[in-house]
Amino acid sequence: MRHSVTGTVDATSRTEGRWKPRDVWCALAGVVSLALAAGAASTVAVPVNSDLGLVAVLPYPFWAGVLLLNVAFVVALRGDAAGPARRPVMVWLVVVLVLVLFGTAAFVTDVPRGEVAFRHLGIADALSGTQGIAPDTDAYFNWPGFFALLAAVLEATGLDPVAVALWAPVLNMGLWLAALGVLTGYLTRDPRRRWLVLWIFCLGNWQDQDYLSPQAFGFFLYLVVVALLIGPLAARTPEFRGYRRADLAAWWRGRSPAEPRPGHRVSALVVTLLLVTVICASHQLTPFIVLIAITALTLSGRVWPSRLPLITAVVLTLWLVYPASAYLIGNPPLAEAGLLAATEANVIDRLSGTAGHVLVVQVRIVLTLVLWALAAAGAVRDRRRGRLDIRVVLLAVAPLLLFPAQLYGGEMLIRVSLFALPFIALQACSVLLPTDGSTRPSSRAAGGLVLTCFLLAVLTVTGRFGNAQYDVFTDPEIAAVAAVQRLAPPGSTIISAAHPTPWRSEAYLDHRARTIDDMCRSDLSTATCGPLVYDYARHSPGGAVVLLTRSSEASLVLQGSSSAGGFAELEKWLSTQDGVELAFSNVDARVYRVTP
Repeated sequence: MRHSVTGTVDATSRTEGRWKPRDVWCALAGVVSLALAAGAASTVAVPVNSDLGLVAVLPYPFWAGVLLLNVAFVVALRGDAAGPARRPVMVWLVVVLVLVLFGTAAFVTDVPRGEVAFRHLGIADALSGTQGIAPDTDAYFNWPGFFALLAAVLEATGLDPVAVALWAPVLNMGLWLAALGVLTGYLTRDPRRRWLVLWIFCLGNWQDQDYLSPQAFGFFLYLVVVALLIGPLAARTPEFRGYRRADLAAWWRGRSPAEPRPGHRVSALVVTLLLVTVICASHQLTPFIVLIAITALTLSGRVWPSRLPLITAVVLTLWLVYPASAYLIGNPPLAEAGLLAATEANVIDRLSGTAGHVLVVQVRIVLTLVLWALAAAGAVRDRRRGRLDIRVVLLAVAPLLLFPAQLYGGEMLIRVSLFALPFIALQACSVLLPTDGSTRPSSRAAGGLVLTCFLLAVLTVTGRFGNAQYDVFTDPEIAAVAAVQRLAPPGSTIISAAHPTPWRSEAYLDHRARTIDDMCRSDLSTATCGPLVYDYARHSPGGAVVLLTRSSEASLVLQGSSSAGGFAELEKWLSTQDGVELAFSNVDARVYRVTP
């Protein structure tokens, strides 16, 4: 009998250790998907000349790879009665999704997307070469935490800064997903839901905030802080009996720590306070969202250290009053507050420009509304089942409080939707999966999930890479920026047409940087804008260099600030003025030197 039992156990162990054919096929489908998508993206030529961005020029094999990947994921997620496919298979499929959605631009070109990544490299380089931090220099130097860390990492590892910036979206998404995986582990035990949350989070991430930036770093730390709050720092609450003062007091006193080990709670609290301090030193906006999230969870009774919101507020206030005071003196935080002003800057002003550009903006809005609608339906379903987690709801809606508080350059709604996305995705899973988490989705439900995921992927690629005509740079543009660095002496001014310019990655503190778009505001006509730019350049003490690139001009046309003919007329007028000479030119850029 003993021999029979032992043989049965050994046979079961060998069976569990084997890979099922389904798992193997799903893993291979991931390989094929990556090959199709990466191969197709690598054939795209730059510059991208469509107002719709990459979605208009990506070949059909790319979309075949995306569809195959979603089919493989849903098959693996459906699994069998025991649960989804093996963990290595699920991890591999998520990795492929990250490479396909967030590494697409890196397959297209070896130049990092967007101006800001270049600028951030320049700030890190400036911090590594200075004796101290000068807050009066730039707003970035009032929150230097991320840049100091970036400078230290680049110096210690010897990594190529351009390569780091190129692949930063993939690296940051990996960090975000790792933190989100831990976080969802505290909120649900359903393995299918935990994997689907990661998938939907990727498919809904059109916000494009995962580039090399303090925002990406701060968002990662935010997810870690939330994971600590709902994990080792969580509290259990007694039954809620009403809103009378006595009932509320009894309910509050009846709370107990979810983590029974005091040492673990103390360690988690120390780490949380350290992360809060780092966030306050690294980014302007993220600390406020952290404070709102901590306060909301604490007031719900689900966080054990009840004074944590107060401590966070003190740390944030101290940073604003002392290290960041140089910036805040000239930029009061609530100077642009108001719901109407925020709506105009974040929605109305963005719905202008060419038809293709407006369509891309509308796609972003539709994608956000679809996810929020799914989350709302999921919340209603969970409430009817008595399984609604108030923590998920609070973390999803709390960032909305910041929307009317600050315009944030017209990007506040983008940041709000990003911070809400993990919990919107989690709540949406209540609709996308069967009511019973342990139930295997039917074939019909799996087919619907594949279609939903594929459509979300198409919308995300459209929204995320919709500005490719001006945020994907060409080699001639990079060569022109290098020429500007050679031509512009220290102390001179560099003037570009508009902000999508791959500049300031070197000698960040050696030059003043202005754009024609900022100087002339809404009127870029030659009669008004030309003399303004020319006079400013001629009166710059160290001289000036005017850089006009294909991408910066395209941004003005796409967003409706100018027309191709109008800007060509402005350039022609400037080029004929006294003291202006053409110093460099190629197919995508011209550089004019202006003597004082």
